[in-house]
Amino acid sequence: MNDLYISGIYIYPIKSLGGVSLKEAIMEDRGLKYDRRWMLVDDEGTFITQRKHHQLALLKVEIQNETIIVSHKNDPGIKISFLISEVSATEIVVSIWDDFSIGVEVSKNVSEWFSDFMKMEVRLVKMPLTAKRKVDPNYAAQGEIVSFADGYPCLLIGQSSLDNLNQKLEDPINMNRFRPNFVFTGGEAHMEDRIKTFALNGIEFQCVKPCARCILITVDQETGMKSGEPLKTLASYRKEGNKIMFGQNLIHKGEGKINLGDQMMVSNWK
Repeated sequence: MNDLYISGIYIYPIKSLGGVSLKEAIMEDRGLKYDRRWMLVDDEGTFITQRKHHQLALLKVEIQNETIIVSHKNDPGIKISFLISEVSATEIVVSIWDDFSIGVEVSKNVSEWFSDFMKMEVRLVKMPLTAKRKVDPNYAAQGEIVSFADGYPCLLIGQSSLDNLNQKLEDPINMNRFRPNFVFTGGEAHMEDRIKTFALNGIEFQCVKPCARCILITVDQETGMKSGEPLKTLASYRKEGNKIMFGQNLIHKGEGKINLGDQMMVSNWK
């Protein structure tokens, strides 16, 4: 029952842009290191995502030598880079759904590059360490904090869940549609729904809420094109009320390193 192993670790340094696959990652208080620490906002400070701007799927993100590199998947010559530590003096109030937090603009030059790409005025902001955005108190255990992620520090999905979905789809899709932080192998489809608590390398995790999916998962991460799937198929067997669930949102206790191949030590089941 407990032969579950981490087969994928992913971070998304800039919210709603391409993800980065890792062999090891550092767990911090607000999630994996560098995960969703940057975000694009409009002129009112509201977060910008692929839900409306599908072309963001075409921007690849890499981390090299303390530098963030953003490039176009189909035209690598279209790119920009900036130091992880780079920020300007411009601090603004930003909003993610119903939450408000603080963001610091990286630089005018970086914001202008993204504005040219988006064909609208945007700013790239970084979350300062002083920002303490709280997880929804209905699900937080000890006042946990979160990055610019939608609501929770991490997302967990079983590979079996995707395999099961792909058996129902005419055209199989990749896991990157769902933007998980952790993927595990072993167990049956949607076993993550039955896990209550587990540990990775001594770090304790709790599955607190199924992840409600939206139209973002209908955007092909390689082409930026939108279709009706897999939302249509998921609605046929993963609907709870008016929401379609896939994956589990996590909160955690502890910090440290997590590696590919680490065993998930399940301590409690729902």
